[in-house]
Amino acid sequence: MYIAGIDVGGTNTDAALIKDNVVLATGKVPTDHDNLVESTAAALAAILDVYQGSQPLELHLSTTLSTNIIVEGKGDPTAVLAVPGPGMRIEELGLGFPVHILSGSVDHRGREVAGINSHEVQAALAAAQKADMVALAVVGKFSHRNPTHELAIEGIAQQTNWGFRQITLGHRLSGRPNFPRRLATSYLNAGVARQQAVFVEMVKRLMIRGRNIGRVFLLKADGGTMTLDDSLARPVETILSGPAASLMGAQALTDYPAGNAVIVDIGGTTTDVSVQVGGEPVFQRQGAEIAGRRTLVPALFAQSIGLGGDSEVRVVSQPTEKGAAKLEIGPKRAGTPAALGGSKVTPTDAAVVLGLAKIGDIDRARKAVEELGAILDLEVEAAAQAIVERFTWQLVDKIQDVYRYLESRPVYTISELLAPPDIRPQVLIGLGGPARVFIPLAAEAMGVEWEVLPYYQEANAIGAAASRPTAAVTLHADTALGTITVPEMDYMDKIKRAMLFDLEKARAEAIRWAAQKGEDLGITSLDDIAIMDEESFNMVRGFHTVGRIFTIRAQVRPRVRRIAAGQEGGRD
Repeated sequence: MYIAGIDVGGTNTDAALIKDNVVLATGKVPTDHDNLVESTAAALAAILDVYQGSQPLELHLSTTLSTNIIVEGKGDPTAVLAVPGPGMRIEELGLGFPVHILSGSVDHRGREVAGINSHEVQAALAAAQKADMVALAVVGKFSHRNPTHELAIEGIAQQTNWGFRQITLGHRLSGRPNFPRRLATSYLNAGVARQQAVFVEMVKRLMIRGRNIGRVFLLKADGGTMTLDDSLARPVETILSGPAASLMGAQALTDYPAGNAVIVDIGGTTTDVSVQVGGEPVFQRQGAEIAGRRTLVPALFAQSIGLGGDSEVRVVSQPTEKGAAKLEIGPKRAGTPAALGGSKVTPTDAAVVLGLAKIGDIDRARKAVEELGAILDLEVEAAAQAIVERFTWQLVDKIQDVYRYLESRPVYTISELLAPPDIRPQVLIGLGGPARVFIPLAAEAMGVEWEVLPYYQEANAIGAAASRPTAAVTLHADTALGTITVPEMDYMDKIKRAMLFDLEKARAEAIRWAAQKGEDLGITSLDDIAIMDEESFNMVRGFHTVGRIFTIRAQVRPRVRRIAAGQEGGRD
């Protein structure tokens, strides 16, 4: 099977074509942020000359669309209707967006205490329409236990044409608790849904004009993929797919698939740092954070730093008799390196001057570095060395910050909670254009082994191509009430023979629902299903156990295809 992976990055859009886990071609084009589909089409065209298949090509996309919309605050105006019940002061949550509070209440076990008021709902919808809100998010505090109120409000909103282009219900995005995060997740999802729908339609047109393109998947923040249709309902899950592509690319290509590693993707503008423990990626336990908002979106752990090959190099202090001048690199991008026609010195130019990178015009790079050297009172080679050393120091310092952060809290992989784990890296794995220059230097400073991945400049696209579909479901069962809920599937029913329903049956039921979800994505093996979380506790009344409550989260786990190395990278 032919699979094309495309990663839309901040500077370039990378593409890779693989067949039977072998890379056949790679390509790179500049990213056009005003027309991401054209960037995608151009990158795809760059690799399809070697495509000789008669079967449809599978396309995997990692896109910055939703991330950019959220970070730049360009989402659609969204009305948020909430049913918090008594005792919740939403105004104290610091959400950063207005919330219209409705009456009604569901308790923590999913029992309806008070119904919603339809006239109140209609008044809230009318107010949202008057305020030119074009998207709607509806969130109940305990809707993951009982989505009745959210579904009823959706029904009222659909009965009359209020003009909402998209309606998001909180329980469909996540069955996990945490009302503030569900509010933020639903708000962001509704705000990006229309533009995601436009993107999907453009991709479908690309499929028509492309060469025999079959299924199309989008990379998610957890390192798995989702279908185009699923992305229409849950576009927020595609945020932060760039760092996920980095880690998936590392797991697909590395010679160190087991053990502890730090994965460093050095781009033109930013560097992403992620962590592998015991061969498995570390996850953000509660969910992704973006633009200062905490969500319930499942996500791999990654931190970004404004440091890249095209970063601005600044002199922050002049040389004195007591010491040399001090440099700072980033977080702003200087632009195109002087070696490639730009006007400002960058770390890339310093690497060119020192012979560590062979790109562009070395004379232009020397001139730019020489001008900076005059300020530093250094010869051109010494100035270039100072830039490279400063870049390396800032990178190592960031990596150490990441580990200090992780060591201050429990660390979660897909298989287990590690507390306190031995998570320090044994190897530094690098990818991205400047990786061959800076990864060996950073590893030496850290005292660990290093590896620059094969296809390191397009490893993100390979990671997207190598990723497989994922999905998660959350099962809530209350044997005292005799109820069972799987909110992501809009399922709520009575438990048959509730008093015989135990933890083993709860696990089996959760796995069954996850397997059903997996079948829709083409995943048929139960070996691909993992229990991510489980809770079980007794309900006691009058010194007697009257039932048990179970919460089980099962997932079609993120996995990657191992890709055969076929291009020179490097390792210690």
